[in-house]
Amino acid sequence: MGRIPFLVCAPFFHEFLKDDACLSGVEFVDGPPSAHCAGLKEGRIHLSPASSITFAQKPGAFVLSGDLCTSCGFEVRSVKLFSRFPIEDLSGRSVRMTAQSETSVALLRILLEDRFSLKPDYVGGGPVNPDDDACLLIGDQALEENERRRFAFGYDLGTLWQAWQGVPFVFGAWVISKSALVPEGRPTVERYMELTQGSIESFRKDKAAALDRWLARFPVNLPRPVVDEYYNALDYRFTDQRKESLKLFFEYAFRRGMVPQVPRLEFL
Repeated sequence: MGRIPFLVCAPFFHEFLKDDACLSGVEFVDGPPSAHCAGLKEGRIHLSPASSITFAQKPGAFVLSGDLCTSCGFEVRSVKLFSRFPIEDLSGRSVRMTAQSETSVALLRILLEDRFSLKPDYVGGGPVNPDDDACLLIGDQALEENERRRFAFGYDLGTLWQAWQGVPFVFGAWVISKSALVPEGRPTVERYMELTQGSIESFRKDKAAALDRWLARFPVNLPRPVVDEYYNALDYRFTDQRKESLKLFFEYAFRRGMVPQVPRLEFL
């Protein structure tokens, strides 16, 4: 099981921090979305909340949870382009891309190239440098950069997509390898997903206690009120509208050569 130690995933996992061995047969592996995407494609991880593009990168290998995803109501705040220049002026300028999420990288390219008709110079990830023309950050790094205010402009990718397409973007999906759905494995997967739903519900009921547990294991350099407010925009329901948004994202990714085909969505 891939576990992402970002605030966005606290509702998924906080209950399991009480006892990592609460479900027999489950072993947690911590890492950023990019590591779990690689692990899923290479067969080292069987299921994870992963970058949504992972599902399309290896067609036929995975199914999705039909109930859970990571989306937002307009501003997600933790997937942002920080820039010294207005976004319309980024053609020919360097944009440093995060190495932590392939979905965010693909989405930014689609937005810059298809929505704004720009041709920036993309450079590899690395430490944030305030002298960069622009940089893409995700997760807790983006939330912390929001507080530092070192860049003149900040663009929330969820907001840019929804303003353009009229639907909320799906940053993460629960990606499940079909290799885990053999007769002896499927009951564990199904039970785990049921417990994850319960973890989300208990997070909503007592967010303070859940965050105390999460931050004790995965601390962040943010004021607690900022952490609390962050969850107001997040929505983990994989609605029909969000499923259509994911299909639309895959269509753009296919046109850009980012995925081999537009896959049919398959669910657990």
